[in-house]
Amino acid sequence: MNRHRNPPPAGRRVRAFGAALVTLVVTALLGPASTASAAGEPSLNTPAATLDAALHCPSSFTHPDHEPVLLVHGFSSTYDESWGFGYVPALRDAGYDVCGVDLPGRAMGDIQDSTEYVVHAIDKINSATGRKVDVVGHSEGTLAERWAVKWWPHLQNEVDDMVTVAGPAHGISGGNLLCVLPCVPALSQFSIASKFIGALNGGDETPGPISYTNVYSVTDEAITPFTTAPIDGAKNVAVQSVCPGRVVAHFQFLYDALTYRLVVDALSHSGAADPDRLPSGKCLEVNLPGVSAGDATAATAVVVANFNAALLTSPVTWAEPPLRSYAAS
Repeated sequence: MNRHRNPPPAGRRVRAFGAALVTLVVTALLGPASTASAAGEPSLNTPAATLDAALHCPSSFTHPDHEPVLLVHGFSSTYDESWGFGYVPALRDAGYDVCGVDLPGRAMGDIQDSTEYVVHAIDKINSATGRKVDVVGHSEGTLAERWAVKWWPHLQNEVDDMVTVAGPAHGISGGNLLCVLPCVPALSQFSIASKFIGALNGGDETPGPISYTNVYSVTDEAITPFTTAPIDGAKNVAVQSVCPGRVVAHFQFLYDALTYRLVVDALSHSGAADPDRLPSGKCLEVNLPGVSAGDATAATAVVVANFNAALLTSPVTWAEPPLRSYAAS
C-alpha cells in the first residue's frame, strides 16, 4: 500500500475529556463478533459482547489513504484518559481513522485477559476496512499488543505498523519492589524476570512482517532501568538520541511533541520511524498539536489521581497469574 506523509496538523483548541470524541460501540458498525481464532491459535475466552463494548471507532472509516489506527492505553488508565485529550484529535486532524480499546479493570488485571481485547479489536477493524491496522500502545498497552501478535500469529498479516511508547519491554524494577507485598496482577507480570516477560520475549521479539518502532526515554521514572526498554528487532529510538537533554516522563509521552512526530512518521511511511525525516525545529516543540500546557497539566492530574485510587482499590495477589497453556510450553 502506498503511504503518504501528512503536513503537521493545524492548531485547534483541545476539548475536555470525552467531549466530541464521536466514537461509538462498534457492535452495530462492525457486525457480530466472533471469538473463533485461526486454526491452532488460542480461543478468546471473553464474551463477544464484552469485547465489542470495549472497542470504540468512528461511525465510518473515511480516510483510505492511511491505515486505521488502534490506540491501546496503559496501566490504571482508560482509552479516554490516555488518548482522548491529545492523540485522538491530533491524529484525526492529520487524516487518520482512530479507534481505541478500553482494557478491562483499567488494565490492572491479568495482561493475558487484556490482550484478548486487542486481538478482537485488530480483527474487527481489519475486517471492517479490508486494510491492515496500525497499532500504537503506551506503557502496559505495549505488552498487550506484542503479546497479541506473538500468540495469535494471524494478526502479523493484519498489522502494518506497531509502535510501542514507554513500554516495560523486559520488565521494570518497580514491579519487583512493589510486589514484595501483594500487588495487582499486571504489576507482577511486568516485573523483571516474571514468567510473563520471559514468555513474551522468548524467541523472536518482533515476529512477522510488521514494522516495529519503539520510543523510550532515559528520564522515564516508571521504566527503570531504562536499559530494559529496547526491543530486539525494533527501531529503538530514545528521545534523548534525537534531542539531547530532553526530559520526557512516563505520562508525558502522551503529549510530548517529539514522540508524536516519531509516531506519525512511522504511520505515514513504509517501515519504521526515521528520526532523520523529522523537521529541523523538532526539538523546540513541546506538546503535540492542540495540547496546551493547561491541557497537559489537567490530564496528568487526572491520571495521577486515578492511578492512586486504582492501586488502593484493585484486587491484589501474592503470586503472578499463571501463564496460559498456549504460552507455558
